[in-house]
Amino acid sequence: MTWINTAPVIAGVATLLFALAYSLSSGTAPKGKWMMPFFLSVLFLGFSVYAGLSEGATGFWPEHIRHLWGNQIWFDLLLAASVGLFLLVPKAKSLGINPLPWAVLTVATGSIGLLAFLAFVLWTQEHGGHNAAG
Repeated sequence: MTWINTAPVIAGVATLLFALAYSLSSGTAPKGKWMMPFFLSVLFLGFSVYAGLSEGATGFWPEHIRHLWGNQIWFDLLLAASVGLFLLVPKAKSLGINPLPWAVLTVATGSIGLLAFLAFVLWTQEHGGHNAAG
């Protein structure tokens, strides 16, 4: 097995463990909880740049139009991004953050933008809120 075959399994197990741990936790975290989505966004951006350089900037598109499962994955990603925005936009607005640039970034980059948006919302909340930047 190559790392390309192993990485999705590791990511799936990590996501399952996170989901279980977070679901069973109190849901509160110490200061700095913005760091996890920030670092995940940067890491995934790096991976995406690597994929783009290796296979072309639009290499993802043929995978989504090849067959029904490709369509299903594309629709799933769009729905997940929409749910994320649905949950984040009201919080961002309550903190004085303009959500429009973050929504555009999310639509353009998927999880990279959504994670960056989450990190910024959490950072703004931690640092007193009502930051009009963004």
